[in-house]
Amino acid sequence: MFLFNTGAVENPEPKIVTLDEPLKAVGFSTHTGIKTVFRDIPAVGKKYKRFKDQNGIPDRKKPWSFVAVSRNYDEKTQTWDYILGDVVTTFANSPEELTQFEAPAATYAVFSIRPWNRFLWGLTISKMKQYAYESWLPNSGYEQAGIDFEYHDERSTRKKNPEIDLYIAIKKK
Repeated sequence: MFLFNTGAVENPEPKIVTLDEPLKAVGFSTHTGIKTVFRDIPAVGKKYKRFKDQNGIPDRKKPWSFVAVSRNYDEKTQTWDYILGDVVTTFANSPEELTQFEAPAATYAVFSIRPWNRFLWGLTISKMKQYAYESWLPNSGYEQAGIDFEYHDERSTRKKNPEIDLYIAIKKK
């Protein structure tokens, strides 16, 4: 078992999976960075929840799933775009206030994340990303292919042993 101070992962080795079709999601986005991420993400999450409670989300995938996407990382400024929202079956009825996003059909390294408790989600995700990018990827035979996202489903809502998956797009070196 691979342990972080904030949670545990039964197997630090990811599953390598291929999405045959793009994953579509709608939600809100923000530009964030190392210095502001722990403030920016809760703020955009609250904004999205308010919108969703007032308006609903058409064409949500069933069973429910949710993504949190990081992309366009700028190493110089240590900033990136962050998008969170619900997975949908189509963009056809998406309200114009929402950002539309597609995770491409591609090959992904999928890491399971299980914090010790629900209050440690952010820190546990951060530690897993650090492990994936700084330890696993350099020794894996793969390189990062532009995007990563957290995939939340019914497992993330469990009171005991909550879990999400971190998807990192990869390609052979």
